[in-house]
Amino acid sequence: QAQLVESGGGLVQPGGSLRLSCAASGFSLEYYTIAWFRQVPGKEREGISCITSSVDESTEYVDSVKGRFTISRDNAKNTVYLQMNSLKPEYTAVYYCAADSVVFYCLREREYEYWGQGAQVTVSS
Repeated sequence: QAQLVESGGGLVQPGGSLRLSCAASGFSLEYYTIAWFRQVPGKEREGISCITSSVDESTEYVDSVKGRFTISRDNAKNTVYLQMNSLKPEYTAVYYCAADSVVFYCLREREYEYWGQGAQVTVSS
């Protein structure tokens, strides 16, 4: 059974860093597009970063996180990471990873079949 599990969330001070992990089981992330989304209460889920399959790998970021966040994959560990630096309080949200083998616009929520359970990230002093 295909499953995604996020980890690495927590409480961090403004300006700090966190690295989220998205570990897959039941399928190989290597051939999937993986995206990170975040959601705050009362708002829609927002796509923030994605990485396409290793066949022709590319990355994309929403403007608000460019230069601060880096997405990467480790195929040997079947895991995708989101390194988040210079965090701001407005980045407080539940962060989700998602995966699909056929994706046309990688920051769009409805493109994805598989979802993790989410990881809380709180940026506060």
